[in-house]
Amino acid sequence: MEHAQVDEVCLEQTQKYCVERPIYNQELLEGQLHRRERTPQTLRQKIAHSCRCSSKKAKSHLYSFLPILKWLPHYRVREYLLGDIISGISTGVMQLPQGLAYAMLAAVPPVFGLYSSFYPVFLYTFFGTSKHISIGTFAVISMMVGGVAVREVPDEIISVGYNSTNVTDTPEYYNDRDTKRVQVAVTLAFLTGIIQLCLGLLRFGFVAIYLTEPLVRGFTTAAAVHVFTSQLKYLLGIKTKRYSGPLSVVYSIAAVLSNITTTNITALVIGLTCIVLLFIGKEINLRFKKQLPVPIPMEIIVVIIGTGVSAGMNLNESYKVDVVGNIPQGLRPPAVPEMQLIPAIFVDAIAIAIVGFSMAVSMAKIFALKHGYTINGNQELIALGICNSVGSFFQSFSVTCSMSRSLVQESTGGKTQIAGTLSSIMVLLVIVAIGYLFEPLPQTVLAAIVMVNLKGMFKQFGDVAHFWRTSRIELAIWVVAFVASLFLGLDYGLLTAIAFAMITIIYRTQSPQYRILGQIPDTDIYCNVEEYEEVKEYPGIKIFQANASLYFANSESYTSALKKKTGVDPCAVLAARKKARKRHAREIKAANKLKKKAVLKLVNLTNDVEANVKHEIANDELPVNGKFASADASVPDTSPEEHEHFVEPKANIHSLILDFAPVNFVDSVGAKTLKSIIKEYKEIGVCVCIASCSGPVRNELTRLNFFDNTITRELLFHSIHDAVLACQVKDRSASQAD
Repeated sequence: MEHAQVDEVCLEQTQKYCVERPIYNQELLEGQLHRRERTPQTLRQKIAHSCRCSSKKAKSHLYSFLPILKWLPHYRVREYLLGDIISGISTGVMQLPQGLAYAMLAAVPPVFGLYSSFYPVFLYTFFGTSKHISIGTFAVISMMVGGVAVREVPDEIISVGYNSTNVTDTPEYYNDRDTKRVQVAVTLAFLTGIIQLCLGLLRFGFVAIYLTEPLVRGFTTAAAVHVFTSQLKYLLGIKTKRYSGPLSVVYSIAAVLSNITTTNITALVIGLTCIVLLFIGKEINLRFKKQLPVPIPMEIIVVIIGTGVSAGMNLNESYKVDVVGNIPQGLRPPAVPEMQLIPAIFVDAIAIAIVGFSMAVSMAKIFALKHGYTINGNQELIALGICNSVGSFFQSFSVTCSMSRSLVQESTGGKTQIAGTLSSIMVLLVIVAIGYLFEPLPQTVLAAIVMVNLKGMFKQFGDVAHFWRTSRIELAIWVVAFVASLFLGLDYGLLTAIAFAMITIIYRTQSPQYRILGQIPDTDIYCNVEEYEEVKEYPGIKIFQANASLYFANSESYTSALKKKTGVDPCAVLAARKKARKRHAREIKAANKLKKKAVLKLVNLTNDVEANVKHEIANDELPVNGKFASADASVPDTSPEEHEHFVEPKANIHSLILDFAPVNFVDSVGAKTLKSIIKEYKEIGVCVCIASCSGPVRNELTRLNFFDNTITRELLFHSIHDAVLACQVKDRSASQAD
């Protein structure tokens, strides 16, 4: 009883609406509405309007180009400064060892990693819109830069100019090789920045949407494998050449395994010890995150300990452990990049520009959503472009957002871009004053730092199980991005992954879901008849829906699915009618032939009867008025009444409604397909209507000359229910006329 009362109360609380209005097709609806008058602007007017300048417009553009002018005057010193100082110091402490380590990935001397951790970070303060991301060196971008540098300046080219049989051990060899690779890395940074700057000024920030999340995660996971394998030789203290291009991972692993017997045990022990210490530090920071005021800077602690041990025990000379080496004090004067290298590295610059922007904008969006502010994707492109292009004049290589440092900068209380500025100042102090102290730092320590920082990327292997449960297509994108980037190299792998992602989009539009809709009784709501038991179809009316646009790639499958789902194929019906007419014609011809034979037979019988009568009269055997029933009975009934009425095969429906609510666009092939559908079904007596067609799609159909004397806007209806009611009225009118 109580449940019944509750249900009754719920029913009383259910809101209802009842609207009484005419049945609207598009022509009737537009006849009752008044369009707003819009004066179209000429091209000259548009150009004049865009070039018109006012103080308000100039101020808006200036604030957009230099966001610091907008947020710095409103900086809350008491509320923000302490958090920014703590965050800046914490991030700067991470920036130092990562800058040195990632320079090794970029195939340039470690000091250039410090340059790349200062200039771009400082510039981003003025031009960036994100308050929390940390710009600077990043493993994936550094690996891509290193691949290009090694490809353009391989060891073989440098060794040609030396006569010694052991040229790779001479300081002159290393200096010459490193100088040329720095030129390549710097020019690549310049070109990357110019591409990003141009894309930002042209408002092309949307290009990042083509790097879907599964693609980026698969790509970065493969990049993590590349980075890990490239650091094995430093961890083991093995002398091998660096490989780039397709199958570079395979070649690197093979080179390490072939020289495994030359492993420097001292370097290996130091590297493994650093890895253990770093993992312990990260685990402590993770578990006691709320208790610790700031994360333990384990990376800089490891660097200081490693440098001290190396200097105290003279590891370089006593145990042949490779160290960082010369770190010149002070900043280098600006220099113009080598422009003649641009044609050889242009494609690589495009890949690095897009990947770098994608990394930065994805992290920026995460923090902006968390802290309730907005970022400008196009301005982020401009900011990255300026950081890379201007930084290249001061010998920095390509940079982007670092995920690990950004998380530290945000979690330690960073509020604005001031935190990034403070971290860059810390790097500047090292470059100017104390950089030489890190010269004894073993390279195996830097390799350990790089490897441990890959932990988050290696966790992305768990995406395979996640995408297997959620979306097989996204799993395919992840796998293709990973495998292609792993074996073809990061540049060709990225292009392959993007191409495959495009193919999946085409596949989805070519293979949409098709369904027949029915009505939920006593409502104007229409759902899939195969999904709900309550949904019922109207007799004689089929409602067809495809969740994709209608264009050249799927027009044929749209037509095939329409015929299959409705069970009505106009071609088959017309063929059946043609066959029935031919059969009917043959039956009539056979019946006429039979009738002709019967008439001839009747004439012959009549002649025979007359002859017999004359003979009997002559013999007086029968009266003149005798009856000849036998003659009448012998004449067959030749009237083929069953062939006089012919019934043609008909479709089991009288109306077909196409739901265009999911359709976003129609091209010329789609419009022709739609015309063909209407014409074919009209020939078999089925009226085709289009429901819920959006304004842009109607405009496209108009431009494509879809409407004419036979196909008018009366076939377009505002909703499915309008179309259903109109079809019912039309069918009743036709029945009464018959």
